[in-house]
Amino acid sequence: MKIIGITSTAILSLLLGIAAPAYAQHDEQGEKQDHPQQQGAHEQGKPEQQHAQQQPEHAQQQEKQEQQAQHSQQQAQQKQEQQTQRNQQQAQQKQQQQAQHNQQQAQQKQEQQVQHNQQQTQHNQQQAQQNQEKARYNQRQAQQKQPPQRTEQRIQQSAWQEHRSQNWQSDHRTWDQRGGYRGYRIPDDRYRGYFGPSHEFRIYGLPFLVVGGYPRFQYQGYWISTVDPWPEAWGNDWYDNDDVYVNYVDNGYYLYNRNYPSQGIAINITL
Repeated sequence: MKIIGITSTAILSLLLGIAAPAYAQHDEQGEKQDHPQQQGAHEQGKPEQQHAQQQPEHAQQQEKQEQQAQHSQQQAQQKQEQQTQRNQQQAQQKQQQQAQHNQQQAQQKQEQQVQHNQQQTQHNQQQAQQNQEKARYNQRQAQQKQPPQRTEQRIQQSAWQEHRSQNWQSDHRTWDQRGGYRGYRIPDDRYRGYFGPSHEFRIYGLPFLVVGGYPRFQYQGYWISTVDPWPEAWGNDWYDNDDVYVNYVDNGYYLYNRNYPSQGIAINITL
């Protein structure tokens, strides 16, 4: 009996050992059959999930692009404003520098002009002083080298100029007004030969003296002295360049200028 029991137990164990692997293999195959179905269902649901996920990503990407575009636009606008501001500042600074430069140039030019004028004035003063000194030197040299004739001529000119009338009509007096002529009378033959309107001469070059402050010159051996001032209408150098003559009218001798025959200077004749 005991042997039968052991044998039965062994056979049962053997059967269980054979059936267990087969059952395990069957379960594994069933599980594999179930798994493809689940995997197919999972794969069928995956595109919908991907599509649902793609929609938010696309919106986020579009929003990001819009934000990026707005940011770029803001940066461009800000950059343009900064550039405009820099240009304005540079233009203003350049304008201020140009104005300051122009002002400095104008001030420098004005200072140079003032300095030039001062130098020119000083130069003119120095030149004038040099000219005066040169003129005085030349005058001294001329006086030292001046011949006696030139000296006499200057004395003669001075004497004549001192006796120029300011108003000859009131300054002039005839011999009748003076009480008649009382000087030397020229002989008739001498008078007809050297005196009268037909015998003119020039005083320049004749012997000359100053007597009592009045000019006196010698003509044909006679000293002729003026007792009248000479008319202001006569030329300044009439005694050098004008032709004159001695005429006896109205009981006295007078000196006439050929250029002014209506005016006669009362004169006195001496030997």
